[in-house]
Amino acid sequence: YQELQKQIARFREILSDVNQVLQIIKDELTEISDRFGDERRTEITGADGEIEIEDLIADEDIVVTLTHHGYIKRLPVSSYRSQRRGGRGISALSTKDDDFVEHLFITSTHSYIVFFTNRGRGFRLRGYEIPEASRQARGTALVNLLQLEPGETVQATLPVSSFSDDNSYVVMATKQGRIKRTAVSEFDSPRAGLIAIKLVEGDELIGARHTSGSEEIILVTAGGMSIRFQETDVRSMGRAAQGVKGIELEPGDYVVGMDVVTDDAQLLVVTKNGYGKRTPLEEYRIQNRGGKGIKT
Repeated sequence: YQELQKQIARFREILSDVNQVLQIIKDELTEISDRFGDERRTEITGADGEIEIEDLIADEDIVVTLTHHGYIKRLPVSSYRSQRRGGRGISALSTKDDDFVEHLFITSTHSYIVFFTNRGRGFRLRGYEIPEASRQARGTALVNLLQLEPGETVQATLPVSSFSDDNSYVVMATKQGRIKRTAVSEFDSPRAGLIAIKLVEGDELIGARHTSGSEEIILVTAGGMSIRFQETDVRSMGRAAQGVKGIELEPGDYVVGMDVVTDDAQLLVVTKNGYGKRTPLEEYRIQNRGGKGIKT
């Protein structure tokens, strides 16, 4: 009993004095080191440069979907199993009654995605910055990822693996018939809301396409006119430029679509009242940009 009382008094003395606690810890660690310590067998080397966040994320292919109302998500390509044609498929997205998928493309987690808005601004995200969601999920509202202004909507999305390619361009078209070509490297900036094209009052961006610098472009208007011309007819310009005239519009007419011509392709045109037709692109002769074009 007397020995137990001595131990209690000793323990209380230790607990009341932090220096004694630290000294005991030091003595015990020194004892362990003396008993078990030996020469280090693991070599510690310094890392070359700083570790970037993408170094910690696997580089894998993903499917990105963006809906008309601005909900975005990514899924691994492996989530979509290979099926036979003609089946019902699998559910890839849950949407509101009046919403629908407007943009869908395959990229990778390490690639950049450049978003172009109707107000001529460009935003970029890395693939891994888009939240991953289940197949049935609607996704995340894009306004939570991009600093969009009220009424500003995404008109085009371009996956970009590298901004260093000198022969890579973005061709943009506006509602009032302006056309502009800008090097992809111009968008290599972390700043949000870069000016992609300077718009005059009442005009807006209707589309953007990734080109190699030697493609052919076709524009189609609401009034049923079209024009096909060489991309080289449009000189490369900086981001702040307005662009040049792509098509001469009749009063009240405006551009509704722009695309890059591919070999042996056809142009599908759909009207407001639901009529559609497809025409071989060879029927659209190459013209100089800025003309009135031909009827489509």
